[in-house]
Amino acid sequence: MDKRVKFDFEIYFTNGGNIKGEDFRLDIAGVDITDKELADYIVKDLRLLMVRKTNIINKQIFNEPHKRKPINPAKSLNLLIDLSHIIEDGLITYKGLPAPIICDYLSREDSKQYYEEGTEFQIGKIEMVTNTGTYIDCPFHRFENGKDLSGMELEKFAELDAVVIRIPFSETLEITEDHLKNYEIRNKAVLIHTGWDIYWRTDTYFEKHPYLTQKAAEYLRDCDVKLVGIDSVNIDNTSGKARPVHTTLLSAEIIIVEHLCNLHLLPQEGFTFSAVPPKFKGMGTFPVRAFASILKNPD
Repeated sequence: MDKRVKFDFEIYFTNGGNIKGEDFRLDIAGVDITDKELADYIVKDLRLLMVRKTNIINKQIFNEPHKRKPINPAKSLNLLIDLSHIIEDGLITYKGLPAPIICDYLSREDSKQYYEEGTEFQIGKIEMVTNTGTYIDCPFHRFENGKDLSGMELEKFAELDAVVIRIPFSETLEITEDHLKNYEIRNKAVLIHTGWDIYWRTDTYFEKHPYLTQKAAEYLRDCDVKLVGIDSVNIDNTSGKARPVHTTLLSAEIIIVEHLCNLHLLPQEGFTFSAVPPKFKGMGTFPVRAFASILKNPD
């Protein structure tokens, strides 16, 4: 039977103000729908911008047919841009953590004894901590009962609509919620471009780096972003022992990507972001090949 949902809603905007609706009705495909799905539909169907927080109230589901056309903007792939650092033997990613050891387990020369002439293989061996190169943090990194790499859905890592927010380190190292306002970030990957990656593989990279404040992390959480990345050594201030940004974002299952690079090559919007790790169980961080897909309209 056809199902409809009736509900009230409140929508708050990042640049101030709000709208509210009562007894709003929509047709749904199944027998139930989550509050987040309703909020996402309203934001998209009304073509709202700068949405921060949404509340769905007094939800009721009942039988009644109604037809509406969804809005599905078409996109097509144009260009891939690599946003990850190269991992090589001896690389120091985070001061105090060991560098990776990358070597042959079976060299091409040694493999000759196993195969016919002209047939050679190499099998590599890597020993490293998971916080190496450009890597993601998922909830298990911070919380014992949080989802590990194997428990996170691919939708958390891959082909996310994304936006770049440019906050040069020459202007500030402390990134507050005010720096993040007036951007369309709901349901997107938010990539913080500070330019700090110019110090990659230098001692300066580890000292007095750009970071987000706790209030900034709470703002991103309330805006329901999907992922937050930064081109710095840590998304938190490492001058002390607290890590409120990791705590705030990972408790909401918002993925963190640290040590990004090449963000200066990206437009502010109009692209997707991917940073997919292997499906390891019992791991909360791991290196990724982070990249952006620049999109264009098919026409």
